[in-house]
Amino acid sequence: MFQSVLRPGFRNIRRQKGFSIINIAGLTLGFTASLLIGLFVRDEQQYDKFNPGSENIYRVYQKMNGDVSNIIATSPPAFAVALKQNFGEVEEAVRVMAFNSKELIEANDKKLYEENGFLVDSNFFEMFSLHFRYGSAAKVFSDPKSIVISAAMAEKYFGKENPVGKELTLSKDVMRVQGVLENSEKFHLPLNFLISLNAAGYPADIMQSWQWYPFNTYVRLRNGSNADQLQAKFQSFSKPFLKGEGGTNVPYFQPLGQVHLYSSDFSYDMSIRGNITYVKALTIIAIFILLIACFNFVNLATSSALKRAREVGVRKTIGAGRKALVIQFIGETILLAAISMVIAVAATRLLLPSLNGFTEKSIEFDLISNPLVGLTLTALTLVVGILAGFYPALVLSSFQPVKVLKGSIVPDAAQGGRPWLRHGLVIIQFSLSVLLIISAIVVINQVRYMHNKDLGFRKKQVMFFPMRGENLQKSYASFKNELMGYPGIASVSIGYGFPGDAFGDGLMTVKEKPEVKPTRATQLMVDEDYIKTLGLKLLAGRNFSKHISSDVSAYIINETAVRELGLGSAEQAIGKTLSWPTWRKPDSLKTGPVIGVVKDFHYKSLHEKIEPSVLQIYPQAYSKVAVKISGSNIEPIIGKIKNVWNRYSPDYPIEYNFLDESFGKMYKGEDKLKTLLSLFTAITIFVSCLGLLGLAAYAAERRKKELGVRKVLGATVEGLVVLLSKDFLKLVLISLLLASPIAWYFMNQWLDNFPYRITISWWMFAVAGGLAVLLALLTVSFQTVKAALSNPVQNLRSE
Repeated sequence: MFQSVLRPGFRNIRRQKGFSIINIAGLTLGFTASLLIGLFVRDEQQYDKFNPGSENIYRVYQKMNGDVSNIIATSPPAFAVALKQNFGEVEEAVRVMAFNSKELIEANDKKLYEENGFLVDSNFFEMFSLHFRYGSAAKVFSDPKSIVISAAMAEKYFGKENPVGKELTLSKDVMRVQGVLENSEKFHLPLNFLISLNAAGYPADIMQSWQWYPFNTYVRLRNGSNADQLQAKFQSFSKPFLKGEGGTNVPYFQPLGQVHLYSSDFSYDMSIRGNITYVKALTIIAIFILLIACFNFVNLATSSALKRAREVGVRKTIGAGRKALVIQFIGETILLAAISMVIAVAATRLLLPSLNGFTEKSIEFDLISNPLVGLTLTALTLVVGILAGFYPALVLSSFQPVKVLKGSIVPDAAQGGRPWLRHGLVIIQFSLSVLLIISAIVVINQVRYMHNKDLGFRKKQVMFFPMRGENLQKSYASFKNELMGYPGIASVSIGYGFPGDAFGDGLMTVKEKPEVKPTRATQLMVDEDYIKTLGLKLLAGRNFSKHISSDVSAYIINETAVRELGLGSAEQAIGKTLSWPTWRKPDSLKTGPVIGVVKDFHYKSLHEKIEPSVLQIYPQAYSKVAVKISGSNIEPIIGKIKNVWNRYSPDYPIEYNFLDESFGKMYKGEDKLKTLLSLFTAITIFVSCLGLLGLAAYAAERRKKELGVRKVLGATVEGLVVLLSKDFLKLVLISLLLASPIAWYFMNQWLDNFPYRITISWWMFAVAGGLAVLLALLTVSFQTVKAALSNPVQNLRSE
């Protein structure tokens, strides 16, 4: 049976090389794109599935003011304590806190800064069953000086040897390695090194706080517990405590399996974040590309039916039944799909390293060790083969032998009719293509807008680095003054809360407005040169002055804070008295006047709305340095800054970046979406144009005698090209009309995720339509011009 399918199948491929190549190319592109997308999507869906009992593990997050648009991933330390002590459904509770900055690691003459360090409760490995390469989870944190590191970090500092029991220095503190974690875990936290939370030495009262929330809190519920009921009970339980501290945050439980893909809009999230919207979009694109490739086959197979009509007539005459013919033709389609799949698998293996580099993943495509992959590919080949071949098989097998052998068959449609199916499939193909073109245009313009929007401060040539070392922390004023003495350094600011970096917040109250409830505001701990260094615009009042001692109690606020605190205009806000509970002593208030109002500026990414923010002098929190460099030759200036650094902090290498680079990295996800969408849109258009090329070739072949008659009667080449092209262009224009409202709706839905967004304009649809028409015209013209230039004598010879 297989031989009876394969032999005619290969014979048909040789006989119709052009159509076969187009079909194989289209299916290969469809398979390759779908395989790459499928591997990426599957990898995104694997996070945290390795953990036994993960269905009972939840992360506790908060909604500020109960607002779905203002979600924070972190929680106060009191959550874990209260949940474990007061709710029998909770079997285990764990707190995790990320280090605020990179930490200096020293071992074996290597001295490097490492990120992704975490402080964890001692029962961390009882909650999460991570695999150890060396050591084990048993009592790994029994010693406060213990550290667990990743396998990648172990290889970096200790090579291939087992480092358990060896020492390394963490920010000058000697630690002993007690475990090495495998690299391959699909865990939502990017663990590089872990130390016990007990080693941090936080006072007991701080660890009972309901207001300070730098922690990820996880709970494991007992089997049979209802998470929704527990969530409602804990919301009610925590309300008095939160209300006593401003009372606006509401806790919620998030299943562990949703943390990676469903947290893209969470603030203060320390996990590796995916985006379920992008995963769904890529999945839909993969389906689009496969459908377009299948439609190509249906179109080409039905349009070229005349070439196989006599074969069908002869086979029916000698006794072949319709069922046998259907099986034969579907088998041939599966053969084409199998050839395409083999090529696609080879292409996928070649392209996978590039995909891994682009997505920063380590996706594997192993057909040998994972039989499920082979079964999936086989199933996909069969499904696509049957889907693409079923209708053409019905059409071909329906031909009547008598009519076929007399040459009276009309392959396109009934006599005098239109090929509605083929036209419909072309419309669907180009509708999907236009939909993706419009989507790509919108995404590209939104990403460009995010990169180029005026942020309200000057980010160019602002060098930014953390202060390290006890001497620098004590002598930062001298360090700053020495830097200011160099030509080429316009200004220097010391503080905490520079744009693109970490921030704190706190509740602000207005003495003159007792009716205004305490308002949470971002706290920017600055010095007198913060506004000058970043180029902020003062709308009212004045800047801080080192010559006015009372400014240590004063505040400068932004426009949003003026509105939220009910202070009227910027000018009316000057002189109003604000109070803030200090971080070091929450029971004490820092009270002082508003001396200035600055224009709103985006100190966070454009994914987040500008919040009320307060600038104040608070030296206890100073930890970062920003240096504004003037002139174009910055390398010598950087060298001078390094020299000064080495005198103040010789034990710590300087580690710096620039603010514009930091902000550029904030939109890495959108940049990748733009690239992927552009790439797959191009593939979709190319596959659609392949089908259009085949149809144009067939139309030109079918109408060659008509073209010969028209040329003899005086028709011009230009007129013949228009004649052959206009039907295809009508289909493309219909596709534009169908796709435009769909694209407008879905792209508006996507843009609504951004507080600062572009507006979808008419020109985007005009560009998409023009591009689709141009590509279709170029594709069709290749065949129509060739047909129009052909010799009419050759076309009419048989007449």
